[in-house]
Amino acid sequence: MLELSKAFQSPFWRLAKFWSLGVLGVALIVNVNGCSGGGPPGGRAQWGGPVAVLVAPSIQKTVPVQLHAIGTVDAYASVAVKPQVGGQIIGVYFQQGQQVAQDQRLFDIDPRPYRAALDQARATLARDQAQSEQASRDAARWQALYQSRTASQQQAEQAQAQAAELKAAVEADKANVKTAQLNLEFCRILSPIAGRAGALMVQAGNIIKANPDNPIVTINQIKPIYVQFSLPEKELPLIRRYMNRDPLTVEVYPPSAPDQVSTGALDFIDNSVDTTTGTIQFRGLFQNRDEALWPGEFVNVTLTLTERPNTVLVPSQAVQSGEQGNYVYVLKPDQTVRLQPVVIGDTLSGMTIIQRGLHGGETVVTDGQVQLVPGARVRIKSGLGPAHAGAT
Repeated sequence: MLELSKAFQSPFWRLAKFWSLGVLGVALIVNVNGCSGGGPPGGRAQWGGPVAVLVAPSIQKTVPVQLHAIGTVDAYASVAVKPQVGGQIIGVYFQQGQQVAQDQRLFDIDPRPYRAALDQARATLARDQAQSEQASRDAARWQALYQSRTASQQQAEQAQAQAAELKAAVEADKANVKTAQLNLEFCRILSPIAGRAGALMVQAGNIIKANPDNPIVTINQIKPIYVQFSLPEKELPLIRRYMNRDPLTVEVYPPSAPDQVSTGALDFIDNSVDTTTGTIQFRGLFQNRDEALWPGEFVNVTLTLTERPNTVLVPSQAVQSGEQGNYVYVLKPDQTVRLQPVVIGDTLSGMTIIQRGLHGGETVVTDGQVQLVPGARVRIKSGLGPAHAGAT
Protein backbone atom coordinates (compact mmCIF):
# COMPACT_ATOMS: atom_id res chain seq x y z
CA MET A 1 0.00 0.00 0.00
CA LEU A 2 2.78 2.37 0.79
CA GLU A 3 4.34 1.79 -2.62
CA LEU A 4 0.99 2.35 -4.41
CA SER A 5 0.47 5.65 -2.56
CA LYS A 6 3.89 6.81 -3.64
CA ALA A 7 3.12 5.88 -7.23
CA PHE A 8 0.02 8.12 -7.28
CA GLN A 9 2.19 11.00 -6.06
CA SER A 10 4.84 10.56 -8.76
CA PRO A 11 5.28 13.16 -11.58
CA PHE A 12 4.30 10.60 -14.21
CA TRP A 13 0.94 9.99 -12.53
CA ARG A 14 0.17 13.74 -12.26
CA LEU A 15 0.91 14.20 -16.00
CA ALA A 16 -1.42 11.32 -16.87
CA LYS A 17 -4.20 12.88 -14.74
CA PHE A 18 -3.96 16.26 -16.52
CA TRP A 19 -3.95 14.56 -19.95
CA SER A 20 -7.14 12.61 -19.15
CA LEU A 21 -8.94 15.78 -17.97
CA GLY A 22 -8.01 17.54 -21.25
CA VAL A 23 -9.37 14.68 -23.32
CA LEU A 24 -12.62 14.79 -21.33
CA GLY A 25 -12.97 18.60 -21.98
CA VAL A 26 -12.48 18.15 -25.74
CA ALA A 27 -15.10 15.41 -25.76
CA LEU A 28 -17.61 17.66 -24.01
CA ILE A 29 -17.01 20.50 -26.54
CA VAL A 30 -17.45 18.14 -29.50
CA ASN A 31 -20.64 16.78 -27.96
CA VAL A 32 -22.10 20.31 -27.47
CA ASN A 33 -21.29 21.33 -31.06
CA GLY A 34 -22.81 18.13 -32.36
CA CYS A 35 -26.06 18.83 -30.53
CA SER A 36 -26.25 22.41 -31.85
CA GLY A 37 -25.67 21.47 -35.50
CA GLY A 38 -22.39 23.41 -35.76
CA GLY A 39 -23.82 27.03 -35.66
CA PRO A 40 -27.00 28.94 -36.60
CA PRO A 41 -28.55 27.19 -39.61
CA GLY A 42 -30.02 28.96 -42.61
CA GLY A 43 -28.17 32.25 -41.90
CA ARG A 44 -29.86 32.77 -38.52
CA ALA A 45 -28.39 35.90 -36.96
CA GLN A 46 -28.15 34.52 -33.43
CA TRP A 47 -28.81 31.43 -31.42
CA GLY A 48 -32.10 31.33 -29.61
CA GLY A 49 -34.73 31.88 -32.33
CA PRO A 50 -35.94 34.62 -34.70
CA VAL A 51 -34.73 38.19 -34.41
CA ALA A 52 -37.29 40.67 -33.03
CA VAL A 53 -37.72 43.59 -35.47
CA LEU A 54 -40.00 46.48 -36.31
CA VAL A 55 -41.36 46.79 -39.84
CA ALA A 56 -43.24 49.29 -41.97
CA PRO A 57 -44.58 49.32 -45.54
CA SER A 58 -42.96 51.11 -48.46
CA ILE A 59 -45.51 53.48 -49.96
CA GLN A 60 -46.04 55.01 -53.37
CA LYS A 61 -47.32 58.58 -53.59
CA THR A 62 -46.90 61.95 -55.27
CA VAL A 63 -44.05 63.94 -53.74
CA PRO A 64 -42.75 67.47 -54.41
CA VAL A 65 -39.46 68.20 -56.17
CA GLN A 66 -37.75 70.67 -53.89
CA LEU A 67 -34.57 72.66 -53.34
CA HIS A 68 -33.36 73.62 -49.86
CA ALA A 69 -31.35 76.59 -48.58
CA ILE A 70 -30.76 78.86 -45.59
CA GLY A 71 -32.39 82.28 -45.91
CA THR A 72 -32.55 85.64 -44.17
CA VAL A 73 -35.74 87.57 -43.47
CA ASP A 74 -35.72 91.16 -44.77
CA ALA A 75 -38.25 93.92 -44.19
CA TYR A 76 -40.48 94.77 -47.14
CA ALA A 77 -39.54 98.41 -46.59
CA SER A 78 -37.30 100.07 -44.03
CA VAL A 79 -37.13 103.81 -43.30
CA ALA A 80 -34.55 105.48 -41.07
CA VAL A 81 -36.39 108.52 -39.70
CA LYS A 82 -34.23 111.66 -39.45
CA PRO A 83 -35.44 115.19 -38.70
CA GLN A 84 -35.17 117.73 -41.52
CA VAL A 85 -34.91 120.67 -39.08
CA GLY A 86 -33.11 121.03 -35.79
CA GLY A 87 -34.49 121.99 -32.43
CA GLN A 88 -35.84 120.66 -29.16
CA ILE A 89 -38.07 117.57 -29.08
CA ILE A 90 -41.26 118.61 -27.28
CA GLY A 91 -43.42 115.56 -27.99
CA VAL A 92 -43.08 111.78 -28.63
CA TYR A 93 -46.35 110.13 -29.62
CA PHE A 94 -45.55 106.41 -29.90
CA GLN A 95 -43.85 103.60 -28.01
CA GLN A 96 -40.77 101.83 -29.33
CA GLY A 97 -41.70 98.49 -30.84
CA GLN A 98 -45.23 99.73 -31.56
CA GLN A 99 -47.03 99.18 -34.85
CA VAL A 100 -47.53 102.60 -36.46
CA ALA A 101 -49.70 103.66 -39.39
CA GLN A 102 -48.62 105.67 -42.40
CA ASP A 103 -48.67 109.43 -41.68
CA GLN A 104 -49.06 108.77 -37.95
CA ARG A 105 -47.60 111.56 -35.78
CA LEU A 106 -44.29 110.48 -34.24
CA PHE A 107 -42.44 113.57 -32.91
CA ASP A 108 -42.89 117.30 -32.46
CA ILE A 109 -39.97 119.73 -32.61
CA ASP A 110 -40.40 123.14 -30.98
CA PRO A 111 -42.05 125.15 -33.81
CA ARG A 112 -41.68 128.64 -32.34
CA PRO A 113 -38.40 129.63 -34.07
CA TYR A 114 -39.77 128.41 -37.40
CA ARG A 115 -43.10 130.16 -36.94
CA ALA A 116 -41.22 133.41 -36.28
CA ALA A 117 -39.09 132.85 -39.39
CA LEU A 118 -42.27 132.36 -41.41
CA ASP A 119 -43.74 135.59 -40.07
CA GLN A 120 -40.55 137.44 -40.95
CA ALA A 121 -40.54 135.98 -44.49
CA ARG A 122 -44.15 137.03 -44.99
CA ALA A 123 -43.39 140.57 -43.77
CA THR A 124 -40.44 140.88 -46.12
CA LEU A 125 -42.64 139.70 -48.97
CA ALA A 126 -45.31 142.30 -48.15
CA ARG A 127 -42.72 145.10 -48.04
CA ASP A 128 -41.11 144.11 -51.33
CA GLN A 129 -44.49 143.68 -52.99
CA ALA A 130 -45.41 147.27 -52.04
CA GLN A 131 -42.09 148.59 -53.30
CA SER A 132 -42.42 146.57 -56.50
CA GLU A 133 -45.87 147.97 -57.18
CA GLN A 134 -44.61 151.53 -56.61
CA ALA A 135 -41.60 150.90 -58.85
CA SER A 136 -43.85 149.57 -61.60
CA ARG A 137 -45.99 152.73 -61.48
CA ASP A 138 -42.88 154.93 -61.50
CA ALA A 139 -41.50 153.07 -64.48
CA ALA A 140 -44.77 153.62 -66.35
CA ARG A 141 -44.67 157.41 -65.63
CA TRP A 142 -41.05 157.73 -66.70
CA GLN A 143 -41.84 155.90 -69.88
CA ALA A 144 -44.70 158.34 -70.59
CA LEU A 145 -42.40 161.31 -69.93
CA TYR A 146 -39.80 159.85 -72.23
CA GLN A 147 -42.34 159.47 -74.98
CA SER A 148 -43.42 163.10 -74.52
CA ARG A 149 -39.76 164.21 -74.75
CA THR A 150 -39.77 165.60 -71.20
CA ALA A 151 -37.49 162.87 -69.78
CA SER A 152 -34.40 161.19 -71.10
CA GLN A 153 -34.22 157.60 -72.23
CA GLN A 154 -31.72 156.82 -69.46
CA GLN A 155 -34.16 157.90 -66.75
CA ALA A 156 -36.90 155.73 -68.24
CA GLU A 157 -34.58 152.70 -68.45
CA GLN A 158 -33.38 153.16 -64.85
CA ALA A 159 -36.99 153.22 -63.64
CA GLN A 160 -37.76 150.02 -65.56
CA ALA A 161 -34.66 148.26 -64.18
CA GLN A 162 -35.59 149.18 -60.62
CA ALA A 163 -39.12 147.86 -61.16
CA ALA A 164 -37.76 144.57 -62.54
CA GLU A 165 -35.32 144.25 -59.62
CA LEU A 166 -38.09 144.65 -57.06
CA LYS A 167 -40.28 142.19 -58.94
CA ALA A 168 -37.51 139.59 -58.74
CA ALA A 169 -37.14 140.34 -55.02
CA VAL A 170 -40.82 139.59 -54.59
CA GLU A 171 -40.37 136.18 -56.25
CA ALA A 172 -37.44 135.44 -53.94
CA ASP A 173 -39.53 136.48 -50.97
CA LYS A 174 -42.28 134.08 -52.04
CA ALA A 175 -39.74 131.24 -52.17
CA ASN A 176 -38.50 132.18 -48.69
CA VAL A 177 -42.07 132.04 -47.42
CA LYS A 178 -42.51 128.52 -48.88
CA THR A 179 -39.23 127.41 -47.29
CA ALA A 180 -40.30 128.80 -43.94
CA GLN A 181 -43.66 127.05 -44.27
CA LEU A 182 -41.91 123.73 -45.03
CA ASN A 183 -39.56 124.12 -42.07
CA LEU A 184 -42.56 124.74 -39.85
CA GLU A 185 -44.25 121.61 -41.22
CA PHE A 186 -41.07 119.60 -40.64
CA CYS A 187 -41.43 120.33 -36.94
CA ARG A 188 -44.12 117.65 -36.95
CA ILE A 189 -42.53 114.30 -37.93
CA LEU A 190 -44.95 111.77 -39.44
CA SER A 191 -44.41 108.09 -40.20
CA PRO A 192 -43.60 107.70 -43.92
CA ILE A 193 -44.80 104.06 -44.01
CA ALA A 194 -46.94 101.65 -42.02
CA GLY A 195 -44.74 99.34 -39.99
CA ARG A 196 -43.21 98.50 -36.65
CA ALA A 197 -41.10 101.09 -34.88
CA GLY A 198 -37.68 100.14 -33.62
CA ALA A 199 -35.64 101.46 -30.71
CA LEU A 200 -36.33 105.08 -29.75
CA MET A 201 -33.08 107.05 -29.84
CA VAL A 202 -34.32 110.39 -28.42
CA GLN A 203 -36.74 111.50 -25.74
CA ALA A 204 -38.76 114.67 -25.18
CA GLY A 205 -36.41 117.47 -24.17
CA ASN A 206 -33.47 116.35 -26.33
CA ILE A 207 -31.94 118.84 -28.74
CA ILE A 208 -31.44 117.39 -32.21
CA LYS A 209 -29.90 118.74 -35.38
CA ALA A 210 -31.18 118.57 -38.91
CA ASN A 211 -30.27 115.37 -40.81
CA PRO A 212 -28.16 113.79 -38.04
CA ASP A 213 -25.76 110.92 -38.67
CA ASN A 214 -27.99 108.40 -36.90
CA PRO A 215 -31.77 108.04 -37.24
CA ILE A 216 -33.97 108.87 -34.28
CA VAL A 217 -36.06 105.74 -35.01
CA THR A 218 -36.22 103.09 -37.73
CA ILE A 219 -39.54 101.76 -39.03
CA ASN A 220 -39.71 98.36 -40.73
CA GLN A 221 -42.67 97.22 -42.80
CA ILE A 222 -43.06 93.51 -42.05
CA LYS A 223 -46.49 92.81 -43.54
CA PRO A 224 -45.69 91.67 -46.24
CA ILE A 225 -42.07 90.63 -45.81
CA TYR A 226 -39.21 89.20 -47.89
CA VAL A 227 -36.95 86.17 -47.43
CA GLN A 228 -33.60 86.28 -49.27
CA PHE A 229 -31.76 83.01 -50.07
CA SER A 230 -29.08 81.69 -52.41
CA LEU A 231 -28.93 78.53 -54.53
CA PRO A 232 -26.17 77.07 -56.73
CA GLU A 233 -26.08 78.48 -60.26
CA LYS A 234 -26.54 74.98 -61.73
CA GLU A 235 -30.13 75.00 -60.43
CA LEU A 236 -31.04 78.21 -62.31
CA PRO A 237 -32.17 76.62 -65.63
CA LEU A 238 -34.42 74.17 -63.77
CA ILE A 239 -35.94 76.93 -61.63
CA ARG A 240 -36.58 79.19 -64.63
CA ARG A 241 -38.20 76.36 -66.58
CA TYR A 242 -40.71 75.62 -63.83
CA MET A 243 -41.16 79.32 -63.00
CA ASN A 244 -42.38 79.96 -66.55
CA ARG A 245 -45.19 77.44 -66.03
CA ASP A 246 -46.62 78.43 -62.65
CA PRO A 247 -45.67 80.58 -59.64
CA LEU A 248 -43.23 78.67 -57.45
CA THR A 249 -44.04 78.10 -53.78
CA VAL A 250 -41.50 78.96 -51.07
CA GLU A 251 -41.85 77.56 -47.55
CA VAL A 252 -39.74 78.75 -44.62
CA TYR A 253 -39.50 77.95 -40.92
CA PRO A 254 -37.12 78.83 -38.07
CA PRO A 255 -34.59 76.05 -37.31
CA SER A 256 -35.84 75.92 -33.72
CA ALA A 257 -39.52 75.62 -34.73
CA PRO A 258 -39.95 73.33 -37.78
CA ASP A 259 -43.71 73.22 -37.26
CA GLN A 260 -44.08 77.02 -37.77
CA VAL A 261 -44.10 76.94 -41.57
CA SER A 262 -44.84 80.14 -43.52
CA THR A 263 -45.79 79.88 -47.19
CA GLY A 264 -45.05 82.47 -49.86
CA ALA A 265 -44.12 82.78 -53.53
CA LEU A 266 -40.87 83.31 -55.42
CA ASP A 267 -40.96 86.87 -56.78
CA PHE A 268 -37.37 87.80 -57.68
CA ILE A 269 -34.23 86.30 -59.23
CA ASP A 270 -31.07 88.39 -59.21
CA ASN A 271 -29.69 89.46 -62.60
CA SER A 272 -26.21 88.02 -62.04
CA VAL A 273 -24.38 85.12 -60.43
CA ASP A 274 -22.03 85.78 -57.53
CA THR A 275 -18.71 84.69 -59.04
CA THR A 276 -17.05 84.27 -55.63
CA THR A 277 -19.56 81.66 -54.42
CA GLY A 278 -21.13 80.34 -57.62
CA THR A 279 -24.60 81.07 -56.28
CA ILE A 280 -27.47 83.30 -57.34
CA GLN A 281 -29.77 85.32 -55.10
CA PHE A 282 -33.51 84.59 -54.87
CA ARG A 283 -36.29 86.27 -52.93
CA GLY A 284 -39.65 85.05 -51.68
CA LEU A 285 -42.61 87.27 -50.76
CA PHE A 286 -44.70 86.37 -47.69
CA GLN A 287 -47.87 88.07 -46.44
CA ASN A 288 -46.75 87.46 -42.82
CA ARG A 289 -50.15 88.39 -41.37
CA ASP A 290 -49.33 86.57 -38.13
CA GLU A 291 -45.88 88.24 -37.94
CA ALA A 292 -44.21 84.84 -37.65
CA LEU A 293 -41.24 86.14 -39.66
CA TRP A 294 -39.00 88.87 -38.26
CA PRO A 295 -36.36 90.97 -40.06
CA GLY A 296 -32.84 89.61 -39.65
CA GLU A 297 -34.03 86.11 -38.71
CA PHE A 298 -32.37 83.02 -40.22
CA VAL A 299 -34.80 80.45 -41.62
CA ASN A 300 -34.74 77.15 -43.46
CA VAL A 301 -36.04 77.60 -47.01
CA THR A 302 -37.76 75.03 -49.24
CA LEU A 303 -38.43 75.96 -52.87
CA THR A 304 -40.97 73.62 -54.50
CA LEU A 305 -40.49 73.26 -58.27
CA THR A 306 -43.00 70.58 -59.25
CA GLU A 307 -44.53 67.28 -58.10
CA ARG A 308 -43.37 63.78 -58.98
CA PRO A 309 -46.12 61.11 -59.03
CA ASN A 310 -45.75 57.40 -58.13
CA THR A 311 -42.67 57.91 -55.97
CA VAL A 312 -41.65 55.17 -53.54
CA LEU A 313 -40.88 56.17 -49.94
CA VAL A 314 -39.77 54.27 -46.84
CA PRO A 315 -39.15 55.42 -43.27
CA SER A 316 -35.67 56.91 -43.15
CA GLN A 317 -34.58 54.54 -40.36
CA ALA A 318 -35.11 51.59 -42.73
CA VAL A 319 -32.21 52.70 -44.97
CA GLN A 320 -28.80 51.29 -44.02
CA SER A 321 -25.34 52.02 -45.46
CA GLY A 322 -22.74 49.43 -46.36
CA GLU A 323 -19.59 49.01 -48.41
CA GLN A 324 -21.65 48.50 -51.56
CA GLY A 325 -23.97 51.46 -50.90
CA ASN A 326 -27.41 51.83 -49.35
CA TYR A 327 -29.76 48.94 -48.73
CA VAL A 328 -32.89 47.86 -46.87
CA TYR A 329 -34.05 44.55 -45.45
CA VAL A 330 -37.29 43.37 -47.07
CA LEU A 331 -39.56 40.96 -45.22
CA LYS A 332 -40.52 37.84 -47.21
CA PRO A 333 -43.73 35.79 -46.78
CA ASP A 334 -41.86 33.03 -44.90
CA GLN A 335 -40.84 35.54 -42.21
CA THR A 336 -37.24 35.74 -43.41
CA VAL A 337 -35.52 38.81 -44.81
CA ARG A 338 -33.60 39.61 -47.97
CA LEU A 339 -31.10 42.39 -48.45
CA GLN A 340 -32.23 44.81 -51.16
CA PRO A 341 -29.79 47.46 -52.54
CA VAL A 342 -31.48 50.82 -53.14
CA VAL A 343 -30.69 54.24 -54.59
CA ILE A 344 -32.06 56.99 -52.37
CA GLY A 345 -33.13 60.59 -52.96
CA ASP A 346 -34.29 63.41 -50.72
CA THR A 347 -35.75 63.06 -47.25
CA LEU A 348 -39.29 64.37 -46.66
CA SER A 349 -40.74 64.52 -43.14
CA GLY A 350 -38.91 61.42 -41.92
CA MET A 351 -39.44 59.47 -45.18
CA THR A 352 -36.69 58.77 -47.72
CA ILE A 353 -37.35 58.66 -51.48
CA ILE A 354 -36.26 55.40 -53.11
CA GLN A 355 -35.24 56.13 -56.68
CA ARG A 356 -34.37 52.51 -57.55
CA GLY A 357 -34.67 49.17 -55.79
CA LEU A 358 -38.30 49.09 -54.55
CA HIS A 359 -41.65 49.32 -56.31
CA GLY A 360 -43.93 50.16 -53.39
CA GLY A 361 -45.91 47.77 -51.19
CA GLU A 362 -42.87 45.92 -49.82
CA THR A 363 -42.49 45.57 -46.07
CA VAL A 364 -39.12 46.79 -44.82
CA VAL A 365 -37.37 46.41 -41.48
CA THR A 366 -37.10 49.69 -39.57
CA ASP A 367 -35.47 48.50 -36.34
CA GLY A 368 -33.22 45.56 -35.43
CA GLN A 369 -31.16 45.51 -38.65
CA VAL A 370 -27.89 45.27 -36.71
CA GLN A 371 -28.71 41.64 -35.80
CA LEU A 372 -29.78 40.61 -39.31
CA VAL A 373 -28.08 38.83 -42.19
CA PRO A 374 -29.72 37.86 -45.50
CA GLY A 375 -32.07 34.92 -44.95
CA ALA A 376 -32.42 35.49 -41.21
CA ARG A 377 -35.76 34.59 -39.67
CA VAL A 378 -37.50 37.41 -37.84
CA ARG A 379 -40.31 38.01 -35.40
CA ILE A 380 -42.34 41.24 -35.58
CA LYS A 381 -42.44 42.72 -32.10
CA SER A 382 -44.71 45.63 -33.02
CA GLY A 383 -45.86 47.60 -36.07
CA LEU A 384 -47.23 45.39 -38.84
CA GLY A 385 -48.36 41.91 -37.97
CA PRO A 386 -47.76 38.72 -40.03
CA ALA A 387 -51.05 39.23 -41.84
CA HIS A 388 -49.74 42.48 -43.34
CA ALA A 389 -46.25 41.26 -44.07
CA GLY A 390 -46.83 39.19 -47.18
CA ALA A 391 -45.49 41.62 -49.79
CA THR A 392 -42.20 40.81 -51.47
